[in-house]
Amino acid sequence: MNAMDNPLAGLIAGLASNSIRAIDLTNTLSPDFPVIVLPSEFGQCEPFRMETVSRYDGAGPAWYWNNISMNEHTGTHFDAPAHWITGRDIPNGTVDMVAPADFIHPAVVIDISREAAADEDYIVTRAFLEEWEQRNGPIPPRHWVLLRSDWSKRVGTLSYLNLKEDGAHSPGPDADAMRFLVQERDCVGLGVETVGTDAGQASNFDEPLPAHSILHGNGRYGLQCLTNIDQLPVRGAVIVAMPLKIKGGSGSPLRVMALVQQ
Repeated sequence: MNAMDNPLAGLIAGLASNSIRAIDLTNTLSPDFPVIVLPSEFGQCEPFRMETVSRYDGAGPAWYWNNISMNEHTGTHFDAPAHWITGRDIPNGTVDMVAPADFIHPAVVIDISREAAADEDYIVTRAFLEEWEQRNGPIPPRHWVLLRSDWSKRVGTLSYLNLKEDGAHSPGPDADAMRFLVQERDCVGLGVETVGTDAGQASNFDEPLPAHSILHGNGRYGLQCLTNIDQLPVRGAVIVAMPLKIKGGSGSPLRVMALVQQ
């Protein structure tokens, strides 16, 4: 049986021969990894915590393990529709109810790294996306849209969250861009290197926090705190993003992989 008869056999052979490469898009989850900071009047996202239960010692002479705790939206993480008020009534909108097929989708990569380097508050507009399509072709339906900002290169520095007196400063889309991606290009979701799918100053937009509002109100997903997007082609990568199956969960830390043809 050849690969045309059994595509899984072709995938297995490609992985074994390294003609298909797995690229890790996940930041290491540790107590040092920053989490989003909300205004003080709101509840806060808890960072990752780890406590050793035993490590080949009196508490467990032959085994090593840890207790861990965190918010659902800590580290590289998945946003389900139920995360946002606009998605609270979406059927199957929690992580345990999302269709498994939605955890594996192709991706297009839109590079805004030059713009984000010149302007930390760079806003992705519909006009920018339309111009990108003129150079790269249309964004296909049912794809992840990954914004490459190179923001992940800031991990380990204060400029990753980039908090100032007026809040966070980081790039992201406006409402027209999100409507274009969701309603006209039928994207699966938006993946970003920043701590949230919205721009740092998006709470001040005329339509506040449009990535969260429009994505989740239309049953789409978010991926945050990605890394290594600069290793992906514009087209052709397949994203495997499988959150923990948390009953009623609004999101989950996860390990995100990209499969890429060498």
